[in-house]
Amino acid sequence: MAKIDVYSTERKKVGKLDLDDAIFGVEVKENLLFAAVRYQQAKKRSGTHKVRSRSEVRGGGAKPFRQKGTGRARQGTTRAPQMRGGGVVHGPLPRNHGFKLNRKVRAAALKCALSRRADEKALIVIDDISFDQIKTKNVVNLLKTFELTDALVVIDGANDILVRSANNLQEVTVLDKGGVNVLDVLRRRNLVMTKAAVESISARLQG
Repeated sequence: MAKIDVYSTERKKVGKLDLDDAIFGVEVKENLLFAAVRYQQAKKRSGTHKVRSRSEVRGGGAKPFRQKGTGRARQGTTRAPQMRGGGVVHGPLPRNHGFKLNRKVRAAALKCALSRRADEKALIVIDDISFDQIKTKNVVNLLKTFELTDALVVIDGANDILVRSANNLQEVTVLDKGGVNVLDVLRRRNLVMTKAAVESISARLQG
């Protein structure tokens, strides 16, 4: 079982924490990461794209021109798909783009993502992150202290002051332990977790 240093927000070592190899030391499988990211992005799609078929396009009640004698192909309505301004054939309709991905597969993918950050030495464990007031500068200073340019910050429980302090920073994402996911772990180059969040996530993924 690997050990990792636990820091204060001033980057002083305050202890060590055991990292469960079954969660932070598994073999990284790219196919699991790909499946999990695709699953999350598919669920995010609104699926509201829509075109009108010939029955939904307004007008077209009258025959555009007489049946014979014009030299043109016969037409019954101006709203047919082959006519300008007509309906669309086989166009997109509202639908749910989501698909099923087994819970065990999602859990295994999250373990792979966490293990990748741990293997890259991009995992930082902080004893506790708390600020007295809502200030973006607090989060900026935290990043500077640990020499980070971007980070996913995972906390244990609600911390409205921290969340609102990081709202204006595009390079920082703050999530509660229950919301940690593969997509956000991979899109940020660094993973900052509180000690309580590491312990809680480890206990959840062991089940």
